[in-house]
Amino acid sequence: MKKILILSFFLILLSYNGVAQNYDVVVYGSSSAGVIAATKVARMGKKVLLISNTNHIGGLTASGLGATDLNKPTHIGGMSREFYKRIYDYYMNPEVWTAQTRKDYFDHIGKRIFGGKNEKLGIQWAFEPKVAEKVFNDMLHEKNVKVVYGQRLLLSKSGVVKSGTKIRTIIMESGQKYSAKVFIDATYEGDLMAMAGVSYHMGREANSQYNETYNGIHVSFKEKFDPYLIEGDSKSGLLPFIEPKSPGANGQADNRVQAYCYRFPLTTNKNNWLEVKKPLNYNPLWFEHYARIAEDTDSLTLKKFITISPLPNKKTDINHCDFIGASYTWAESNYRERDSIAQMHKDYALGKIWFLGNDPRIPERIRQEMKSYGIPKDEFLDTENFPFQLYVREARRMVGSYVMTENNVNKTITSNRSIGLGTYMLDVHYVSRFVDDKGDLYCEGTFAQNYGSYPIDYLSITPKKEDCVNLIVPVCLSSSHAAYGSIRMEPVFMSLAEAAAVAAVFSIDARSNVQDVSYEHLRSRLLNDGLVLDVPEIQTAKENE
Repeated sequence: MKKILILSFFLILLSYNGVAQNYDVVVYGSSSAGVIAATKVARMGKKVLLISNTNHIGGLTASGLGATDLNKPTHIGGMSREFYKRIYDYYMNPEVWTAQTRKDYFDHIGKRIFGGKNEKLGIQWAFEPKVAEKVFNDMLHEKNVKVVYGQRLLLSKSGVVKSGTKIRTIIMESGQKYSAKVFIDATYEGDLMAMAGVSYHMGREANSQYNETYNGIHVSFKEKFDPYLIEGDSKSGLLPFIEPKSPGANGQADNRVQAYCYRFPLTTNKNNWLEVKKPLNYNPLWFEHYARIAEDTDSLTLKKFITISPLPNKKTDINHCDFIGASYTWAESNYRERDSIAQMHKDYALGKIWFLGNDPRIPERIRQEMKSYGIPKDEFLDTENFPFQLYVREARRMVGSYVMTENNVNKTITSNRSIGLGTYMLDVHYVSRFVDDKGDLYCEGTFAQNYGSYPIDYLSITPKKEDCVNLIVPVCLSSSHAAYGSIRMEPVFMSLAEAAAVAAVFSIDARSNVQDVSYEHLRSRLLNDGLVLDVPEIQTAKENE
């Protein structure tokens, strides 16, 4: 035993002094996609490592986004469907319903969250955050997937060691080194992709670049509140994060991204309830416009200000605490700067909830309803009962040899190398607010358009060959801003990650570049493993029942 301990210590010491740990596949980023990719590689018999830059796994799916955007449950398969099947099985146990019954919950939500479950498929996509993380951990542990926590990639070109177009080793801030035959970047930011010198885009392309309609600057509608610090006084200055001029013409490119937020649970269960307190960094000017909106009409409800989606056991998924204008620099920032941006978004989210429950200019009925919600004390126990993952709706997007665009989503163009289906509408949140030269306030950037399901091309998750031949990117994939507004859903990320894992293993076995993996071989394996690759000719209208 003493010899084993000495050897283990020696190996650890070597790894922190220039000797890399070696794997078949290294998955960097513990998002839902990262967990699925790592688990799939392990199931296929390869040595895999999952690197988490936090102390958690599961990304947004395990960090508050429990009201899943799963509008076409029959159009996802494989391990993505398996994850939601495990959620379903968990909630079939009456003992886990500690605050209400299963029947009461589903009777209550009705058609919200697309019904939350599909009895025929035996899947459920409305769940508590802690349950999602448990299910992800179960999947990893069943195949003894090695996970390292709190390891962050060195954010410089020296963080990735390449030989020609092949990544050999990645280096963490700690000095730890990891080598692999194939790497998968499953981060929301595309950090590994960027540090490896892979081509990418930030912000919005011009409509003209890919012959699109919804890309670029997109003036959405005129706002109905006064934008000035002192109402009616343009000389007093603008409220925070309102821009003093138009960002440009419709369809023009810029470097802005849609607003980020935290998705976080609240609860009405007093047995599991912590009071929402005013943040230490509370800034009332961030919420001034809500008070002005509330003054304009007596018919407002709480739904005007936030979206409250019921989750099991009297919890909720809170959405639309979007901090418009505060996320533009996130992807290209260092970790210290990201921590600061994340803290601002946390202060904004909790500040908004406190404002709606306490500011006297908000109608009493809305304040009372908001104050009936508290923070669940059984969630996020090591992060002050608040989610560990900011909702990074969009960051870097790879530019590969195949770029998914709005024309793929509306099926003007159809891929013949499908590795999964995008199912959601084009859905982009606010990007900016601005005052034009007439003094009118406009909202800019948001749009929604539904076209149904469509195939996602394999080459959209692989870089150009001249950039890198052993990296696969299922989250920050090659996509235009417009198309990414549809693709960016967690169930889709999981499907793309499973395909990425299979492709990685096939690349290793064939000793080929990831771009040269036989699509026929890949397609056959994905279909055999239950993934849905083709849009059904008849889409039943009752598939959520």
